[in-house]
Amino acid sequence: MGKLIYKYSLNLSAKLDAFAYQRDAFDAIKDLDYAAIFHEQGLGKTKIAIDLLLYWLQECDIDTVLIVTKKQLVKNWENELAIHTFIKSSTLNSNKRDNYFIFNSPARIVITNFETISSERMRVELFAKSRNTAIIIDESTKIKNPDSKLTKDFFYLAPLFKKRVIMTGTPVANRPYDIWAQIYFLDFGVSLGENFAAFKSNTDLSNDMTENDSIRDFFESTVASIYEKIRNFAVRETKKSGIISLPNKVYSNVVAEFEIQQQQMYEQVKSEMELLVEKDNEVILDNSEACLKRLLRLIQITSNPRLINDLYGSFSGKEISLDKLLEEIIINRKERVIVWSSFIENVDYFCKKYKKYSPTKIHGGMTIEARNKSVEIFKGGESWVLFATPQSAKEGLTLTIANNVIFYDRGFNLDDYLQAQDRIHRISQTKTCYIYNLMIKDSIDIWVDKLLQAKQNAAFLAQGDYQLAQYKDIMDYSYGDLIKEILKQ
Repeated sequence: MGKLIYKYSLNLSAKLDAFAYQRDAFDAIKDLDYAAIFHEQGLGKTKIAIDLLLYWLQECDIDTVLIVTKKQLVKNWENELAIHTFIKSSTLNSNKRDNYFIFNSPARIVITNFETISSERMRVELFAKSRNTAIIIDESTKIKNPDSKLTKDFFYLAPLFKKRVIMTGTPVANRPYDIWAQIYFLDFGVSLGENFAAFKSNTDLSNDMTENDSIRDFFESTVASIYEKIRNFAVRETKKSGIISLPNKVYSNVVAEFEIQQQQMYEQVKSEMELLVEKDNEVILDNSEACLKRLLRLIQITSNPRLINDLYGSFSGKEISLDKLLEEIIINRKERVIVWSSFIENVDYFCKKYKKYSPTKIHGGMTIEARNKSVEIFKGGESWVLFATPQSAKEGLTLTIANNVIFYDRGFNLDDYLQAQDRIHRISQTKTCYIYNLMIKDSIDIWVDKLLQAKQNAAFLAQGDYQLAQYKDIMDYSYGDLIKEILKQ
């Protein structure tokens, strides 16, 4: 079957100019067959991608560009394309009948989500074979797990695209090995090897780093080499590189005391957990789902004991701190704030409790339309506080109407933490940004804080943000010992 060639008059110019650093990134990758845009969140990766696809359509004999993103970001891409281009995009979704007409149209830009690509794999394959296609994957950490069906579908389709680009501000979403599948989609193992198991083993941030110098040294040198291996086709800029002027970010750890009943519940669960993780007088920890679930139980108690006991009738130590912070930010400073919690129950609870601040909310239990409406209300200035789960609103959103974020609780995922805080620290922000981390003293929260910092340092090393010597100077592996101390107190 021959290629379908569509030739008709179309304005392929951009409506708006790019910043100098965006033009530099564009120039570096515009003629490559594959590339990675890893600019830190908030630095306008979308504009780079749009200028890239316009260039492809005009100069590179590309008929159609497929943009793949998360479901909640499809609307954002539709809006951005309308702002920056003269082309009307088409959108693939779960409606297979509508999709049929798009697959058989001369559409130049098609937007869709990851799940639709997977469910429509056969028709996407035929579509890619019938014309010269390019693909841009937004938030490419969605395909970081090479064993998932979703990622395998993308691996299968990858060779069919004449141009392939991935983009994310956090390529190392949680552990250094998260970058492997994203790069494999581009070069099929040329840079980081074809064996994921070996790569993962060599780049795993384990709990025994403090006890074994050789393991630690090998880990550090291996992770430090990652960015060098992909540098020829990857571009990355950070806010600290001076390419753009943004207000400072100020971090504050707000440490609260256990409420009495809350501490009793915590000690009981910790005591039960000790029996499950202790062996031969040693605390045994791993990254298994079972172990993480037990640790999450402790986080739930430090966050809000109601999450595991409906009869809890007091206020968590953190809730008292939240009361004071919201009053200081909203009443005294007249500023807006986003409060992040990993738990939907907390988001719903706080929305009811803090009605006086005209709250809005975003979480996974809401439809995409409802979430978009909440964003509109908050950005329109009708609400003083947005309560949200990072899993549902951490990416793609510009919420610079606020300059404060409060992490009421945090999980183990680095991507959740970095992406969520930078919803406010982006182009167009004019005020100093304040990041508050609420923690309970002498609890699992302290370990989470140490763990996330260690993961962030390792991510920065893998992404080329740190040189090896700099990493060695600041890296703290004490999280491995700290968790053992916490569980054996």
